[in-house]
Amino acid sequence: MKLVIQRVKRAQVEVKNEVIGKINNGFLVLLGIEETDTQKEADWLVNRLCNLRIFEDENEKMNLSLKDVKGELLIISQFTLYGDCEKGNRPSFIKAARPEIAEPLYEYFKEECRKIGVKVESRKIWSTYGS
Repeated sequence: MKLVIQRVKRAQVEVKNEVIGKINNGFLVLLGIEETDTQKEADWLVNRLCNLRIFEDENEKMNLSLKDVKGELLIISQFTLYGDCEKGNRPSFIKAARPEIAEPLYEYFKEECRKIGVKVESRKIWSTYGS
């Protein structure tokens, strides 16, 4: 699994001018799932993500986690994180998990974040796989 994390004051996803996911203070997360990933990798990353201390405390030190600030997550599935551009001009996505493998793990990842007490908004992008 790969995560690209951006700390945000607010973020939203729009499709055809319709907001389908929106958060305030927290993380915008692009989540890539590899064909060999399991719930073990998801559990480890959920723990790291929700406990990553990159929010400022009262002394302006990055010392608070997403949980500490009651932050929110906007998680977007992004198989393109596993694009291999080493050969040629067209990326290969052979390492990216196919939707039938990735989708249940994506749902598991979100649910584990919710179990920790984090508000989760999400958007999955399975329909564009391989196109």
